[in-house]
Amino acid sequence: MKKELIKLVKKHGSPLFIIDHDEIRKNYRTFKRNLPRVQCYYAVKANSNQQIIETLFKEGSSFDVASYNEFMQVYEYIRHFEKKEKDFYIWDRIIFSNTIKDRDTLRKIKRYRPLVTFDSKDELKKIKDDCNTAGLVLRLKVPDTGSQVEMSSKFGAEPGAAANLIRQAFEWGLVVEGLSFHVGSQCTNFDNYSSALAITSQIFNDARKKGYQLKIIDIGGGFPVPYDNQVPKFEHLARIINSECKRLFPTDVELIAEPGRFMVATAAVLVSEIIGKARRDEKIFYHINDGVYHTFSGVVYDHWIPNFRAFKRGEKEVCAVVGPTCDSFDKISLSEQLPGNLEIGDYLFTESIGAYSTASSTKFNGFDGAKIFHLNK
Repeated sequence: MKKELIKLVKKHGSPLFIIDHDEIRKNYRTFKRNLPRVQCYYAVKANSNQQIIETLFKEGSSFDVASYNEFMQVYEYIRHFEKKEKDFYIWDRIIFSNTIKDRDTLRKIKRYRPLVTFDSKDELKKIKDDCNTAGLVLRLKVPDTGSQVEMSSKFGAEPGAAANLIRQAFEWGLVVEGLSFHVGSQCTNFDNYSSALAITSQIFNDARKKGYQLKIIDIGGGFPVPYDNQVPKFEHLARIINSECKRLFPTDVELIAEPGRFMVATAAVLVSEIIGKARRDEKIFYHINDGVYHTFSGVVYDHWIPNFRAFKRGEKEVCAVVGPTCDSFDKISLSEQLPGNLEIGDYLFTESIGAYSTASSTKFNGFDGAKIFHLNK
């Protein structure tokens, strides 16, 4: 692997972000094999690279989009469909899971009869005014303790308010098709899923008793990526979800999910170059040509813990790895175990960096982001 990475970076330059599409396919098939009842909607926000979307489209994935621009990235692959087939695809295979959508977006997507989420009366009113063709999914607030990125502080209706929101939607002539939740990204506390499914089933069954024909349960994302050996196995979580869904919901329920990180995190490796070296306060600082404003943005936005490995061998010591910008905030890690004999021009590589990395990269200080190379496309 190391020889191949060096060969690629010598040919294409650095920093180089290498996406392995075989790994994406493997992750998708693992998800489908372990959760056979669940329709998979890839969360485009995790990594919106167009070639990733294409690979998952060819695999048969559905898509979770957060904006009109993300919607258009998926639309690119159905543009040539006949109108009836195109309309059906959008209706059946795309969900706008951002609970707050601007009016302009709602007006643009109205003609497609899209599936959209909401979690407040004000959003409901906006949908009624600007996109009353939509099918609605009510997002619930559920426990997310222990997840890498918590969601409940910003999204989700209180379970106690759910019945009134469902009633209000139908009174306004809208159709609530189902319920959704998100237990937080990179969820390693599987009790979150059990609690969320229990809360959701009670609201779902009460709504049906009142005559509202809800039919969709969206279990969101949060499926854990094996960043290290401490992360519990996805297969174990899948068994819990399968068992609880069978116990809590009728057989005619359509189950969907929105995995993002799970699909792409392990599918990318970054090779960066040491462009500077200094000893500060008795610690070696390696300055590299990528940083928190670029591919390592997940350190800031995703609470991601970076990992660095060197191609060269040497006695290891605690080192700092920092980015190329003139902002002192641009420190990727202050405690990496790396050889102390690395020099300017040597390379480092970082694994499992496919999610929430290039997706939130900027051009701060005028630095371009990493070059992207596609492997096994």
